[in-house]
Amino acid sequence: MTDWDDAFANAAHIPGADAIVASWPLRAKAFRRSGVRIDRDIRYGPRPRNRLDLVWPEGACKGLVVFVHGGFWLDFDKSDWTDLAQGARAHGWAVALPSYTLAPEARISDITAEIGAAVRAAASRVEGPVRLVGHSAGGHLVARMVCDDSPLDPATLNRVEKVLTISGLHDLRPLRHTRMNAVLGLAAWEAARESAALHLPVATIPVTCWVGAGERPEFLHQTRLLAALWHGTTATRLVEERGKNHFSVLDGLGDPESPIVAELLDRCGRSLARFLPQ
Repeated sequence: MTDWDDAFANAAHIPGADAIVASWPLRAKAFRRSGVRIDRDIRYGPRPRNRLDLVWPEGACKGLVVFVHGGFWLDFDKSDWTDLAQGARAHGWAVALPSYTLAPEARISDITAEIGAAVRAAASRVEGPVRLVGHSAGGHLVARMVCDDSPLDPATLNRVEKVLTISGLHDLRPLRHTRMNAVLGLAAWEAARESAALHLPVATIPVTCWVGAGERPEFLHQTRLLAALWHGTTATRLVEERGKNHFSVLDGLGDPESPIVAELLDRCGRSLARFLPQ
């Protein structure tokens, strides 16, 4: 029998996890103090956490990247991740980072709707194409934006050029068997409805499913699952990045020259290997 709590337990299997997590808000704070132009706490809905930050590039803006953070829909805030905007920003893209209402104050289906509102609000402020990227629970949320029941309006959806889901959770049904479900409150109907793997993509928007090769087997499975099930319906790509775990796989978003930023912005063409070197 599968121990589902252990299957989703990332920190327990990453040496120095507590120190890594503690470093995230410090890095983000230092970036915010670096003089980069940031429009902060833009409201996109009525609830207290319905706010986003918008990081602007220098010079002309090529379009909008929206980064949605993870934390099992239970933890973290937009202000923990500001430095991850630097990879796309350095190439001329504006980057929106929304917070969202956390469980148990919101159901996962409510959070999906909130992220739809956040994407719409950010897109109303930035012209040009839109690219969506999210990690873990955020990977789930950006994949839900391009499901056949997308919360995005047609005009915004038509601007979405690409989705990059990093270590995403795409079949939520196993989470019902974890202790965290006492807080998430996932019922069978909601776990099925909120599982991107049980939907079809709404349009032929390219989707890259990215995961660290050293992650927990369940995260590898969930990433491979969406790539396989959506293959043939839209352009999908699976990347398992060697030498990366569930936490370190994020670091590349802050590096303008990293493979993950190249993939997000299509700066690598279609030649990126499925298994990247260390």
